[in-house]
Amino acid sequence: MKQNKNQNFETIYRQYHPMVLQMCLGFVKGDKDTANDLAQEVFISVWKNLAKFRADASYKTWIYRITVNTCLQYVKKDSKVTKVSATALESETNEAAETTNENIQNLYEAIGKLEKLDRLIIMMVLENQDYDSIAEVIGIKPTNLRVKIHRIKKRLEKILKNS
Repeated sequence: MKQNKNQNFETIYRQYHPMVLQMCLGFVKGDKDTANDLAQEVFISVWKNLAKFRADASYKTWIYRITVNTCLQYVKKDSKVTKVSATALESETNEAAETTNENIQNLYEAIGKLEKLDRLIIMMVLENQDYDSIAEVIGIKPTNLRVKIHRIKKRLEKILKNS
């Protein structure tokens, strides 16, 4: 049975780690080290609670909820999240890759200026999560979610224009 739990966890980890890491990056404004630490905490929690998983929702929804809770706890503990240093971007040798990384960094910083719930929603949208699943995780109706997403996008555009 223990072997089965290990195999199940490994499958879950391989499948959902990129999604979890992306969500964590959004919460910590692109700080890769902190995002990796948060992702590790998420999967520790997944491991500890795997036997308690009731399948009321999909693994994806369950892991999203754990990720959101872990990130929100982090934000509460440390409201002064540090930004990724510019030296990380300077190490890029390819000019196109550097521009892309800079744009991604700017996006993460803009997302970091949003309210906590809005950050969560936009990161799920960026992960191509369907609106019904996002609404379920957030606990609102899909129609309300669409309005929120529209407003979040407008705020992000405004933040990026003013940067």
